[in-house]
Formats: sequence, structure tokens, C-alpha cells
Amino acid sequence: MNRLAHHQGIHKFFFTLGLTLQLSKPVIKHLIHIVDALTTKGFSGTLTDIHYWSFHPNHRTTLSHFFTKSPWNEERLLGKLQEWILSQVERLAKRKNQPLFVSIDDTICQKTKPSSRAVHAIQGCDWHYSHKDHQSVWGHSLVWLMVHTFTQAFPFAFRLYDKKAGKSKIDLAIEMLSSLKVKRAQPVYVLMDSWYPSKKLIEACLKQGFHVIAMLKTNRILYPKGVAVQAKQFARYIESKDTRLVTVGQERYRVYRYEGAIHGLDDAVVLLAWKADQPM
Repeated sequence: MNRLAHHQGIHKFFFTLGLTLQLSKPVIKHLIHIVDALTTKGFSGTLTDIHYWSFHPNHRTTLSHFFTKSPWNEERLLGKLQEWILSQVERLAKRKNQPLFVSIDDTICQKTKPSSRAVHAIQGCDWHYSHKDHQSVWGHSLVWLMVHTFTQAFPFAFRLYDKKAGKSKIDLAIEMLSSLKVKRAQPVYVLMDSWYPSKKLIEACLKQGFHVIAMLKTNRILYPKGVAVQAKQFARYIESKDTRLVTVGQERYRVYRYEGAIHGLDDAVVLLAWKADQPM
């Protein structure tokens, strides 16, 4: 696809969103070039790259002025995009009679630590623990929310996590969930790892009618027969005859189902699983 056809395709998408009537022609032009650069192989995230890879006809400082001073409403753009995303996934889920999934997670955009003599350090950067690197790294921490079906996925919203702002990652996740206005013709499942399933976040999901599927830390408290015990301790007393043998691909697992109270919730289902040829 040549550059002109690519730009026409982006403009058509903006028209579909209804933005061409709400944003001025100069703003639309800048947005088209920005999207063009973002989707080009070789783009590394700099303003110079946006100018170079999109073949922007104006000087690079024009883009800088657009980002810092142009009177355009980015929230309106995000809102229109979110409306389109929800319409797409809801239509697909309904047509194929599938549930709709919402994933919550976070990531770190690592940056180079600025020199102590740097006059203008990148705003919002801090030290964040990276599970991938097993150490703290310097950069931006982003909490993001993705909406998807079994076959298609769309990034829906994100928030910059700032330790100094006083909002936790849980608070940011709840903020994004509150902006998720789905029709709920199909069931909605919120997926998250073991960092997120706090009582506060789970209750926010249930309030909106969403189901929750999450990993749990092994020190989460369960209450079998009313006795408080950590999940990893409870697992020691499980016998093979009390489990079900499940095959996933080429692997076989022992699965034990616990239903009852866990710390922060009066009723939940917890599945404890381990490879069939290994002890718990």
C-alpha cells in the first residue's frame, strides 16, 4: 500500500469514528501522520521518528507545537475510539455467542536513568520493580486494560502509575473499569494476575455485573470448614483421591476445587492445580 492510500485509509477510519466533524482539518492531518508513523516498522517512539516515518510535509517543530499547544480534545478522541472498540467486540461476541473478556495488567516502559546533571529529566519516571528482570528498573509504569473475545483483542485504556500521586494500581484499574460501559448481552469476565484480586477491585467488578477470573498468591487465606489457612498449607492435606485428573494439551494436571470463603470474599471458587507427576 502506498503512502497516499494509507493516509486515505486512516482518514476513512477517523470519519467512521465521527471525528472529521469534531476536529479541525489541521488536527486531523497531524493525527493521520502520527498514526502512520506509529504503525511503521522502525518507529522507536521519538518525535523525530514521527516526522520522518510519516513523511510529514511541515517542519518537525510543528508536531511539537501540536502536542504542547494545539487546542484539541484528546479525551474526545479516546472516547470515540472506546465506543468503536466496544461496538466491535460486542458485535463479535454476540454473533459467535461467546463471552467478552477484559484483561487488567501493568507494564514498565524502561528509560535510561538521567544524569545527575540533567536539567530536564523525563516526567513521571521512577524506580519500579520488574518481574521480568527481577530487579527495580527506571521508567514509566503503566496500568492497562484490554477488551477482547477469543479471536480479537483491543487496547481500551491505560493509566500512568505515579507513586507520588497517591493512587494505587488497584485504584487506577477501578477507574478504567468504570469507563467500560458494555451492554452485557454476553457475560463479561475480568482477567487478572495475582497482583490485582483485592477485595476492593473484585467488588468493583461485581458491582458492574462482571465475573472475575484471577490467579491467587499461595499465601491467600482460605476458610475450609471455618478454619483460616493459607492456600499452600491447605494443599498439603489434599489427597489424590480428592482431585480430578485433567489433560491440557500434552500435560496432565491434578485439580482440586474449593468453594467457600477466602480472605476478602464470602464466596469464591478456587482451583488448586499441579502437574500430575509432581507433588503439590
